[in-house]
Parts: sequence; structure tokens; C-alpha cells
Amino acid sequence: MPRRLTQQEIYDYLDSKPGWVVLTTLDSDGFPHSVPLGYFRLGDEILMGVRADTHKLDNIARNPKVSLLIESGSTMADIRGVMVQGTAAVHAEPGDVLHYARAAARRRGVAEADLPAEPRPGAAYIRVTPERIRSWDYSGDGYR
Repeated sequence: MPRRLTQQEIYDYLDSKPGWVVLTTLDSDGFPHSVPLGYFRLGDEILMGVRADTHKLDNIARNPKVSLLIESGSTMADIRGVMVQGTAAVHAEPGDVLHYARAAARRRGVAEADLPAEPRPGAAYIRVTPERIRSWDYSGDGYR
């Protein structure tokens, strides 16, 4: 059995950006729709910048329950991952878009003077509030 990550290890793992997060929404016909996106963590929530006119946003408007998955590693000796199941909210208002764009830039280490001053036209952010988090870490001694 893999070891579960602690809450701090989950935060550290997400913040290390080991890859793209895969967002899964549900299409109107019930099929999963999964796409890789860039992301950042803000407190307990996960945010993803997107274009404002995408299929995933239509899916979220219909059903805000989503799943996020990020996993890294290439063998059983180093696989780690986190799955977040939660509720998504779409933020497309210019003030919200600018707020989250500035927060994302800060997380990347952009100097305060160089933060965006205007929202990017046609941009939106998806904010996911976690309801369940699952994690796994196969890197323990029993898997080498």
C-alpha cells in the first residue's frame, strides 16, 4: 500500500509543480471531459487560468463538481500523486481575473512593480474548493 501524504506534504507537492493538473468535468451526456492545465494553490484552493469561452466552463456551469489529478514519477519507486474532488467556481469578471492573475504572478516570484495592471482580455479563472483529497506516495522503502 502506498503511504498517504500529510496535509503539509500535499501543499508542498502541489507547490512544487511536478506537472500539469488534469481537470475533469462532466459533459452534458455524462462522459468525463479531462484536460491538462497550469495551476497554482492559494490557501486550500486550486486555481487555473483559462480562456473564458471553453467547453470546460460550460460543463462547470451545468455541474460544478470536478476532479483534479496531478501525479509524478515513472516507476513504482517514485510515484506520488494527489487527487482533489471539489466544487468549481468560474471567475470571469475583470476585477476577479486581475486579482487572480496578480496572485499567480506573486506565486511565480514576480516583483510587485511588475505585476499585471490590467486583466488579460478573454481570460477567466477556475477556482476549486476541495471537498475530498486523496494522496499516494510509493517512494517508501517497501517499493524500491
